[in-house]
Amino acid sequence: MRVAGAWSWRILALAGVIALFVFLVIQLREIVVPFMVAILLAALLVPFVQFLQRHRWPKWLAVALAEVGLIAIVAGLIVLVVFQIRGGFPDLQAQTITAYNDFKRFLLDSPLHLTESQINTYLGNALASIQNDSQQLVSGALSVGSSAGRFLAGLLLTLFATLFFLIDGRGIFGWFVRLFPRKARRAVAGSGQTGWGTLTNFVRVQIFVAAVDAVGIGLVAFALQLPLVIPIAIAVFLGSFIPVVGAVLTGIIAVFIALVYNGPLAGLIMLIGVIAVQQIEGHVLQPFIMGNAVKVHPVAVVFAVAAGGFLAGIPGALFAVPVVATLNVMFNYVARGDWRSGEDPTPKDVLRA
Repeated sequence: MRVAGAWSWRILALAGVIALFVFLVIQLREIVVPFMVAILLAALLVPFVQFLQRHRWPKWLAVALAEVGLIAIVAGLIVLVVFQIRGGFPDLQAQTITAYNDFKRFLLDSPLHLTESQINTYLGNALASIQNDSQQLVSGALSVGSSAGRFLAGLLLTLFATLFFLIDGRGIFGWFVRLFPRKARRAVAGSGQTGWGTLTNFVRVQIFVAAVDAVGIGLVAFALQLPLVIPIAIAVFLGSFIPVVGAVLTGIIAVFIALVYNGPLAGLIMLIGVIAVQQIEGHVLQPFIMGNAVKVHPVAVVFAVAAGGFLAGIPGALFAVPVVATLNVMFNYVARGDWRSGEDPTPKDVLRA
């Protein structure tokens, strides 16, 4: 009983601290989300900046090229998608109406003997169910920036934070380490470096996995001669950053376009293509590549994404896997006690008072 009681109050204390931390993160999400995005961007760009510096580029020029290049690539993708959708939306709208009328006529003439009022009722209920099921994710996305002003503020925070991480990331990390007691600094610094390495590997591998998904689904859409192939591929690429479900949800867009333009057979082929790409990701890329990069079991990935989406919507699902993977290697590093003995890899400027 004493042992059970001792463990119980400790577990309750830890649960209270975790609940308070999650509550503060949710309340400050308009600051936390840009900060987390900046960390992911820094994990992507720091190796590029270091590569340029090793080839005798000045640090300021390397940082400027990385930041400006990132902005140019993202802006270029947005402009490309907007122009593609703007040019193809009227035709898509007309094709959707035609496909809807054909489907309604098929149901009216089918052996089910449905009436038009019944079809409208069923479709209305289906749309309401989809809206209710997606309300959590949509509200999470809108809560991050429910207005243009908030979105602009979050974008500026992300860019400034990324810039400062690239300029003086080591100094910021050293300041954070020195907040801890002197005896704990070596463990905190070592675990932080280990976590940063895992986060860097995650970002690289996730970009590769997202590119494979986008190219695979885009090629199937191109083979079926579907319109809006480029927006479809970009949507799949961006959606793939949410593991397990992101590429599937964006792949449904491709299936819908194939169904509307080329009929049920093309929609079925597109669906098979999306499933095939997801099978390659799930059975080849995730176990062998992503598993080695983040060292987290696929079951943990699924539950982490579900919990993140439940707590914070789309941002929670996006950050769930990198957070879990980074914390996993950091805790394992501290628990192994590698920081107590052996050669210390931590720079002295991080540990000094």
